[in-house]
Amino acid sequence: MKPFQYMRPTDTPAAIRVKGKEAGAYFLAGGTNLVDLMKMGVVAPEKLVDINRLPLRGIEVVGGGLRIGALATNSEVADHPYVLEHYPLLSMAINAGASPQLRNMATTGGNLLQRTRCSYFFDPTMPCNKRVPGSGCGAIDGINRMHAIFGASEKCIAVNPSDMSVALRALDAVVRVSGPAGERSIAMEDFHRLPGEQPELDNTLQKGELITAVELPAPVFTKNVHYLKIRDRTSYAFALVSVAAALDLDGSRGIRGVRLAMGGVAHKPWRLGAAEEFLKGKTVTEDNFRQAAQIAMQGAKGYSYNQFKLRMAPNAILQALKTAAAIV
Repeated sequence: MKPFQYMRPTDTPAAIRVKGKEAGAYFLAGGTNLVDLMKMGVVAPEKLVDINRLPLRGIEVVGGGLRIGALATNSEVADHPYVLEHYPLLSMAINAGASPQLRNMATTGGNLLQRTRCSYFFDPTMPCNKRVPGSGCGAIDGINRMHAIFGASEKCIAVNPSDMSVALRALDAVVRVSGPAGERSIAMEDFHRLPGEQPELDNTLQKGELITAVELPAPVFTKNVHYLKIRDRTSYAFALVSVAAALDLDGSRGIRGVRLAMGGVAHKPWRLGAAEEFLKGKTVTEDNFRQAAQIAMQGAKGYSYNQFKLRMAPNAILQALKTAAAIV
């Protein structure tokens, strides 16, 4: 690990000023991803701006929805009584990630910003356009079992590793940020990027911007929800495929509303809009769910070692919907 300067500002404007002026400065919160990257030589910050003293940890009901401070830990969010009652899908997704020890340290903002777990990105001796733009993508013709089946490019086929972000994408969350130009809101659908020609850019944050909160709209999907995560082992493993499913049902089992998003399949949480549209107004049946799962797979493309995801993904969607709807 290379030497670096360490700063610990006590207010948000000061933290933003430092980050905005220093090209080699990184914000440090829980450190559960950044410190690993530093140890492995993937990133080498010149300055760490410790933001843990900033007043960004609150979880509060605002305007019928919920505002989660960027420094609220994953455990605090997942175990919060209001989240458990009104946003159970978010709690399920968070608890599916990492280990209890890491969830006690990892923050909401840091979870949104965590980098891919692609082995080529983590190995400085291998080519990776995310780590060194223009060096090539080792995964395309290499070991790509964990990699994308949606939205990839010739530059990068890595996937976003966050479970929390999949649920936030399904629930139409908004990310609040503050930077040198002031405050702004970014819809979750626009926060993370597809790789395109610039895979080194994971998100749409501008220089010096700091995530201050995540906001959720008024709760709708409070009952018939499920987060399904398929992985190689039952804890501390990243998703091969994950599905966030939420249904708003009427008394006759009609589907008034539906939200579907996937993890482990793209460079960003992947929303299944066409499948949602197909299910709206229909009734809860296994056949309707199966058709929706097939619709969701339009445009999917596998690589040498992840062709199995083309079968696993629709089966996971079907199972997540069945579990959410309590179909045995």
